[in-house]
Amino acid sequence: MPGIVIVGVQWGDEGKGKATDLLGERTDWVVKFNGGNNAGHTVVVGNEKYALHLLPSGILSEGVTPVIGNGVVIDLEVLFHELEALGSRGIDTSRLKVSANAHIITQYHRTLDKVTERFLGKRMIGTTGRGIGPAYADKINRVGIRVQDLFDENILRQKVEGALDQKNHLLVKVFNRRAIAVDEIMDDLLSYAERLRPMVADTGHLLDEALKRGEIVVFEGGQATMLDVDHGTYPFVTSSSATAGGAATGSGVGPGRLDRIVGIVKAYTTRVGSGPFPTELFDEQGDWLRARGFEFGTTTGRPRRVGWYDAPVTRYATRVNGITDLVLTKLDILDGLERIPVCVAYDVDGVRFDDVPVNQSDFHHAKPIYEYFPGWQEDISSARTFEELPKNAQDYVLALEAMSGTRISVIGVGPERDQVVVRHDLVD
Repeated sequence: MPGIVIVGVQWGDEGKGKATDLLGERTDWVVKFNGGNNAGHTVVVGNEKYALHLLPSGILSEGVTPVIGNGVVIDLEVLFHELEALGSRGIDTSRLKVSANAHIITQYHRTLDKVTERFLGKRMIGTTGRGIGPAYADKINRVGIRVQDLFDENILRQKVEGALDQKNHLLVKVFNRRAIAVDEIMDDLLSYAERLRPMVADTGHLLDEALKRGEIVVFEGGQATMLDVDHGTYPFVTSSSATAGGAATGSGVGPGRLDRIVGIVKAYTTRVGSGPFPTELFDEQGDWLRARGFEFGTTTGRPRRVGWYDAPVTRYATRVNGITDLVLTKLDILDGLERIPVCVAYDVDGVRFDDVPVNQSDFHHAKPIYEYFPGWQEDISSARTFEELPKNAQDYVLALEAMSGTRISVIGVGPERDQVVVRHDLVD
C-alpha cells in the first residue's frame, strides 16, 4: 500500500504535520501537493518544536525525500528562509525536490492580495495576504510564472512584462498604488535561480518511479476539506484543491496510485478567517478551549475561532475524500470537562439537516443540534493503548467513530511524537 494521502477534515490546523511525522520512519517520500505558505504545520521532536509553512513535514525525517509538487505556489523568499532556519538547527535539507511546474508567488501577487482585501471591506475573505490567491488566479488565467521559467531569462521577462501590463493598470487606476517595474521583479526572481536549480526536477516522474518500486509515498495536503476551492465553504476558502483529489492533480501521480486516504480531525473544531462555523463558541468556554489548545495560527499567530466537534462536517469530508482512516488529534485538550457537546445535526429555520447543507445560505444560518457525552477527569497524555484511556474517553471516541462513516485509527493524546494511541496501522 504505497500511496497514502493525508488531508484535513475540518478548516485546517488539525495536526496533519504530526500525522505525517508519525509515518515518517516508514515513509520514503512526502509530497506537499497544494497551497503555499498560507498554512503551517507544527511538529514537536523531543524538546524541539518546528514550525513549517511551505516545506513538507517529511523534511524532518531522516531518509525521507520531501517534495514540493506542481500544485503548490511557492514564495521563494519564504522557501529559502525556512531552509536556512532548519539548516541552522542541524536539519539536513539537501534531499528536497521542487517541481519544475510549480508556480511562483511574486511581489505583485502579495501586493494585490493585501490591497484587494482592504478594498473588499466587510466582504473580505480573510486571506493571509501572502499572495496565494492572486498566484493561483494567474495560474488559471495562464499568465503565471513557473519555477522552470527562472532558467530562461528571455521567457521570464516576457511573462513578467505580460503580467505587469495588466496588473499595473489595476494597481494605479483602481487601488491608487505605484506601478511595479519589470526589472524589480526580474532582479528578485533571478536572485534565487542558481540556489533553486539543484532542487528542481520532474517530480511527477520521480514519484511514479518510486511507486513502481513499491516505496511508500505520503501526499500531505495543506489547509483542509472545508477550505477546498470546490468543496469548501466558498467563497471563504483557499484557492487550491485541498481534498484527496488534489493529491493526484497537484503531484502528477495518477489517482489509481492513491491506496489509503487518511483524514485528520480534531476532537473539537477550529477555523481561521471569515465564513460560516456552526459550532463556534463566543463565551468563556471558547476562551478556555482556545487557551488550553493553544489555538493560534502557526503562520499568522492570529487567534483561531473555536467550537465543539461537528459530526456532519466529518461525515461530509469522509464522503468527499473517500477517507479510509481518521486520526483524531488533541483528545487530551478535553481532559477535565464534566460533559462534552457534539454537534450531530443542524437546525436551519426549524428544519433539521443531518448533513452539511448544499446551499451555502443554509449553512450560514445553521444552528448546531448537540448531544452531550460525559467527560473524564484523568490526564490521558500517558495513554498508549485504547484500553488505557478512561472509559468515558473511549466512549467519546467510539461515538465519534460511529457518526463519521469510517474508523478512527489513531488518537493524539499530546504534542510529542510518541503521544499517540494506535488502534489500526495506517500503512499495513
